[in-house]
Amino acid sequence: MTQTDGYLLDDRQPEAVEHFSAFAALFDPTTFRHLDALGVGSGWRCWEVGAGTTVVSWLAKKVGPTGRVVATDTDTARLASAARPPVEVRVHELGAQEPPGEGFDLVHARLALVQVTDRERALRSMVRALRPGGRLLVEDADPALQPLPCPDEHGPEQQLANRLRQGFRKLLADRGTDFPCGRTLPRLLREAGLSRVHADAYFPLASPDCAALEAVTMRQIRDQLVGAGLATEQDIDRHLSNVTSGALDLTTAPMISAWGRKP
Repeated sequence: MTQTDGYLLDDRQPEAVEHFSAFAALFDPTTFRHLDALGVGSGWRCWEVGAGTTVVSWLAKKVGPTGRVVATDTDTARLASAARPPVEVRVHELGAQEPPGEGFDLVHARLALVQVTDRERALRSMVRALRPGGRLLVEDADPALQPLPCPDEHGPEQQLANRLRQGFRKLLADRGTDFPCGRTLPRLLREAGLSRVHADAYFPLASPDCAALEAVTMRQIRDQLVGAGLATEQDIDRHLSNVTSGALDLTTAPMISAWGRKP
């Protein structure tokens, strides 16, 4: 995910690298499973939208020297280390600019549509970039389907975690974030003209990777939470201590993956 106006998890924050690492550890296995199932292999031409370095590196190994991976984002600074054949890194704004090419075998976007105002236009752009028979895989979270970090709210530690998550959601809502995103993907892919549309969701529970992501996210947004009067410094310190102790069964919003094929 990239920095946009009002986005809380700024890529320029000191914790950004740790956030990307925790996020990748949690969600890369699901993404790779889907990409494998779509058949990504030698010689494929791929467009990775809102690119993360781990997915770009995985695709580069799969397509090999005869393939091509175009990795795009509005800020490509963190992709510099991946910018070598078969990877081409480009600055690109999804939904506002023409696709960075056409005839792709695969277009993949993870947590990219949530930052785009006109999602239908963005999806049409990605579909237009595919060759006939090409595959599109789009992945987005859906916080409204499961808004609590601790669904089993049996004590004060869990209640505090859930209250802080509610504060996070309020900060996002105040910035215009549209929560129901993931659940709309199958319909949007069909409306964009894709066939053989399928979807599933990954919903981790009590994972150490969830705890790592929760801790770094709280550190990133603590100033905003305190500044908005949604939490105190003591609240956040207590929650971080609870996370570190391993006593919380933490989860995340479901990550919904939807895929289809261009006729």
